[in-house]
Amino acid sequence: MREPMKQEPKIGATPPVMIVGAGHSGVAVAAGLRARGWEGGILLLDAEKETPYERPPLSKELLKDGSPDESAVLRKEKFYQDKHIDRLAGITADSIDRQGRTVLLSDGSRHAYHRLVIATGSRARPLTVPGAGLPGVRALRTRDDALGLKRRLVRGARVAIIGAGYIGLEVAAAAAAAGCEVTVLEFQDRVMSRVTSAPVSHHFERLHGQYRVRFVFGAAVTAIEGVGRAERVITADGTVFPADVVLAGIGVMPNQELAADAGLECRDGILVDGDGRTSDPAVYAAGDVTRFTSPTDGASQRLECIQNALAQADRVAAHITRQDAAAPEIPWFWTVQHGVRLQTAGVRHPDDDVIVRGDPATGKFSVVYLRDGRLAAADTIANLADFRPARKLIAQRTRIDPTLAADPGIPLIDAILNDPTPADPTPADAALAAARI
Repeated sequence: MREPMKQEPKIGATPPVMIVGAGHSGVAVAAGLRARGWEGGILLLDAEKETPYERPPLSKELLKDGSPDESAVLRKEKFYQDKHIDRLAGITADSIDRQGRTVLLSDGSRHAYHRLVIATGSRARPLTVPGAGLPGVRALRTRDDALGLKRRLVRGARVAIIGAGYIGLEVAAAAAAAGCEVTVLEFQDRVMSRVTSAPVSHHFERLHGQYRVRFVFGAAVTAIEGVGRAERVITADGTVFPADVVLAGIGVMPNQELAADAGLECRDGILVDGDGRTSDPAVYAAGDVTRFTSPTDGASQRLECIQNALAQADRVAAHITRQDAAAPEIPWFWTVQHGVRLQTAGVRHPDDDVIVRGDPATGKFSVVYLRDGRLAAADTIANLADFRPARKLIAQRTRIDPTLAADPGIPLIDAILNDPTPADPTPADAALAAARI
């Protein structure tokens, strides 16, 4: 157990903890430092000019016809004032001088830091085909992106969505509800193939079909054409898809350039240890921009979810203040499409054993994933009764009886297989130890 934090100088007496990025993770680090008794300065850099806001509603509630154009804020402005958190809006970090412990900002000023936290998040992966820069080709990452898209989702509009991941399908649902003609172009052979198994993919494909969303699988987009703006999407087989709106939903990329240019170790994300430390002990990172070792199975991973952003923020704040962080939590994710909620606990691997609990035709079922006989992940569709115990069993790396698990009449907690040999903790523990800097 760490020693409690020694009393730091009062606010303004020393260089502050500087946090680059005011998304969920950056704001949570600032709040966490104050909650843990940090009395030094906190400087929060926000690339956007408005009060930091919630991101998940952008592709869900905000796109709905008739919904307010405002997104819920993470913290009210009064919070930053009351907690003496200096927030610089519309300002980004241009470069880091690690030796001098200073950061050059986009306004030309240079600021010293006591500790630096990089929480720059991720950005939409851009299309790289001819015509991708035409007006009308959109991505969805910010509130302005969402509002611009919302204005184009009008009855009768032809909407072409490239990519059938969470964002693409959530936009497809909103567009269909608005009366648009929706076509989803997906290179793989099913929806959400990166994050879930075939039974869940097929369930959501059928769900979207009920709302006249058209899917084209194996579609490789080769060009976007139009006069003055995007008007059609072309695929490798020569098929032309007329479009008034084109949305690129092909994933995200970590905003790691600031860290990489400063010489910090990066590999599709800034590498951090279990405390959020980078290869420089005075520099931390948290949220979507990080890559780290899973405390569950020792795998290297980069997670794009609010739960991980908040958990990492807590660990960073705890380490800076020399306190203990909360125990690692199983990552979890969610999406809502046509009012149907999919919740996922854990991280599925493609070679996991897949067990379906219940009949997908009823609209309420679960899919559990076993790895070496142990529960590794679970998808639940309108089935909260399985989601909560699944998180606990995954964390415990519990052995599961496949036959019992396949029976939806048996509570998942009762499908435990008696196992005299406890789960070997060494893979994750060893990997975490190796990752510590």
